Amino acid sequence: MLDARFVRENPEKVDQAMKNRHFPWDPSVFTKLDEQRRSTITAEENIQAKRNDLSKQIGQLLRNGEKDKAEEIKAQVSSLKDDLAKAHEEREKADGALHDLLMSVPNIPVDSTPIGKDDTENPEVRRWGTPRTFDFDYKAHWDLGTDLNIIDFDRATKLSGSRFVLLGGAGARLERAIMNYMVDTHVSHGFKEWWTPYLVNKATMTGTGQLPKFEDQLFKTRDENLYLIPTAEVPLTNIHAGDVLDGDQLPLHYTAFTPCFREEAGAAGRDTRGIIRVHQFDKVEMVKFCKPEDGWDELESLTHEAEFVLQQLKLPYRVVNLCTGDLGFSAAKCYDLEVWLPSYNNYKEISSCSCCTDFQARRANIKYRDPKAFKGTRYVYTLNGSGLAVGRTMAAILENYQNADGTVTVPEVLRPYMGYDTIKPQPSPLA
Repeated sequence: MLDARFVRENPEKVDQAMKNRHFPWDPSVFTKLDEQRRSTITAEENIQAKRNDLSKQIGQLLRNGEKDKAEEIKAQVSSLKDDLAKAHEEREKADGALHDLLMSVPNIPVDSTPIGKDDTENPEVRRWGTPRTFDFDYKAHWDLGTDLNIIDFDRATKLSGSRFVLLGGAGARLERAIMNYMVDTHVSHGFKEWWTPYLVNKATMTGTGQLPKFEDQLFKTRDENLYLIPTAEVPLTNIHAGDVLDGDQLPLHYTAFTPCFREEAGAAGRDTRGIIRVHQFDKVEMVKFCKPEDGWDELESLTHEAEFVLQQLKLPYRVVNLCTGDLGFSAAKCYDLEVWLPSYNNYKEISSCSCCTDFQARRANIKYRDPKAFKGTRYVYTLNGSGLAVGRTMAAILENYQNADGTVTVPEVLRPYMGYDTIKPQPSPLA
């Protein structure tokens, strides 16, 4: 969340940032709530100061033998108790109103985030690899997976409904191979692996910005006390919720594989075929905690880490810098990695790498201490990125590595995990 003092002292910057984000922002609402909060703080402090002053007088009067006068003062102190309780209640109410407002406001984009209305205005940063030219009629991954008997959409629908996937035989093995390869790669590059819960509480969802903004996109338990995670970013970042980290240990690099669950509210009609947009999918996530001065270098290295996986898989991709109109709620800057999918004849998002500045750290109260640099504590910067979305990686492999005879060549780096170099049609049903 944004710092109230920053919003108060930089009204023009905040106004412009919200306009660039196309976020409905009324500065007068903030000003009114902020003034109410500060006035209730002053009122409570004044009553407390008066009460403290009177209490000191009681002691002095008793030492002077003025018992009757001391009793009068005691009565005044007692009468202030109700006033103080009421003032405290008003302060908490004003605190809560301002807090709720700030919790709904997105992060301030950094200056290097381009201004734009939507994803059509995301500038391209670079490309890697050349899309393959086929000398045969290639298939989309949904047809190829069905013909190979490694993906079964009909049985997934029977089990769970639309937007679910059932993998069998080489399909299941490929999913696991991709996941293991990604995690092993990140760990070999200094990331600490975690195995996290997939159900988290409301505070955890709030800490990374999923709540209250994206309530309608989350799966939650009946009593609404627990939510299925939409990404491992949620539990990984909140590992340090409420912690004060040692500055000498920063940066921290974490990674985890998890299934991810999303309602995909408002996505009807988008990517309805295949495994691009589904309610449950697997993803390997990367999360970083660092000092503010290191945040932008860490974002570049995080992006290169995700790119490394695509390069080792030899999948053509491009990197785009998300504009203000397409930027995620918690991000100040974000790079999207888009892999080439022949079925779309275009690039499709496979990873988002974001620097959230101290936005999430304020929500989750994650600070660090560095006595050599400053007194007290400061908020860390948090970063996150997909390394990568496993299902979309599978789709990209199937389409880009398919052969004229209907088989699929296994990328070289995955062969130790698969145990063979070619995916051939599996016995039907899925085996």
